[in-house]
Parts: sequence; C-alpha cells; structure tokens
Amino acid sequence: MKLTRNDSRQRRHRRVRRKVLGTSERPRLAVFRSHKHIYVQVIDDSQQHTLVAASTLDPEITADLKTGATCDASVKVGQLIAKRSLSKGIERVVFDRGGYIYHGRVKALADAAREAGLEF
Repeated sequence: MKLTRNDSRQRRHRRVRRKVLGTSERPRLAVFRSHKHIYVQVIDDSQQHTLVAASTLDPEITADLKTGATCDASVKVGQLIAKRSLSKGIERVVFDRGGYIYHGRVKALADAAREAGLEF
C-alpha cells in the first residue's frame, strides 16, 4: 500500500516524538502547517497542557497579511509566539518540527522565534 504525503509526515512525526519531550522547565514548541495557515503551540507534555499558542489566524497578525501561507506570515507567527512565551516566563523550548522538513515556512518561523529571544 502506497502512503500519502501526509501519512509519511505523520510517521516521521511519531518517530521524532519518541525522542522530543517537553517538560515544565523546557516545554515543546510544536508546529503544524496547513496549505493556508501555520500554527504553533508551546506545550508542557508532563502536565499535557498548552501554555501558549499562536497562528496566522490571530487578529494581531491577520490584518497585516494577505495570506497565511507565506514565509513572511511564518516570521510574524514566530515573533508572536516568542513574545507571548517570554511574557509567560518561558525562555527555553524544545523544537518539534511536526514531521515537516526544516525548510521554508518552518525554518522561517524557527529563525524568527530565535531572533525574538527564545532559546532552542
């Protein structure tokens, strides 16, 4: 049986998640990318709780963007998640790329979050 692209991504994500675990001291920065938007959450896996979230659907970002499917949109989401995380006292995270290749929108989001002050 031939796997679809999304099935392959989910298999990669499960394989990576065996090793990447978020704690209360260093939560997990999880990325999900759709065709139209990009979503990111900071998750404490020990308590199974989302601490901070941001996406291209947030009102702070939507007014400035034409579409949520560009690297520019990902940069704004990366800056927003870093700002929200730092305001909650979260400075260090573990990056979970969600099975996606570290390229394009995922890389732009990660670089923007690093430049805004998050450590990973």
